[in-house]
Amino acid sequence: MARPIRCRRICFEPKYDSFAPCGLESGEQILLTVDEFEAVRLVDYEKRTHEQCARQMGVSRTTVTEMYERARTKIADCIVNGKTLSICGGNYILCDGSAKKCCGKKCDRAEHAARTILERKEDRNMKVAVTYENGNVFAHFGHTEQFKIYDVVDGKVAGAQIVSTEGSGHGALAGMLSALEVDTLVCGGIGAGAQIALAEAGIRLYGGVSGSADEAVEALIAGNLSFDPHVRCNHHGEGHVCGEHKHGCAGSGGGCQ
Repeated sequence: MARPIRCRRICFEPKYDSFAPCGLESGEQILLTVDEFEAVRLVDYEKRTHEQCARQMGVSRTTVTEMYERARTKIADCIVNGKTLSICGGNYILCDGSAKKCCGKKCDRAEHAARTILERKEDRNMKVAVTYENGNVFAHFGHTEQFKIYDVVDGKVAGAQIVSTEGSGHGALAGMLSALEVDTLVCGGIGAGAQIALAEAGIRLYGGVSGSADEAVEALIAGNLSFDPHVRCNHHGEGHVCGEHKHGCAGSGGGCQ
């Protein structure tokens, strides 16, 4: 299954979606995507830090910085050169869980296509952590004793190292990955609490993966990694203690809540 382009969380769509210089009937149009608009709104209007913005949007701090700088460049181009600014499109999902949005009729299709290509290029530079045991993806995030960390540069693995978790449980692993500047995690099963912690840290999750760790990362880079977007940690029994936190488990499968 092809890996979907990740969505950025936004709380509401812009009330005003087009701006143009006074008296100018037509001119070159610049497209500001809704997720870029949200980065500017959070950083410049609400005075959030890039780290706070990343947690709210569910992406890495680096991604926020890149979106923010692109948006500021586009806005400056419009102000200085008298171009029309249109806000629409992008890859995002509303905070209430509404479906992903894409370009409407007002968008420049060619520019949107160029934007999509740019996002794919950004995904060619990643720092990927894989739950690791004996060369394979370890089955349970909270119990992993090792991560294999891959540096991906320009769509290729530039280096890798194995890092011990030193017995850390669910509550500490997300913080550990964040400290290692990891932006993507590949794992087997994982509980809902850990998924929330990863999202707050701006770390993308690809769960439900098994087999060779190296092959999983190569598939991720190629955009054809098979994973489960609804993965849950379902190996526990009732009342199991996951790492540092007690979880109740729903149903006979015991998926951690």
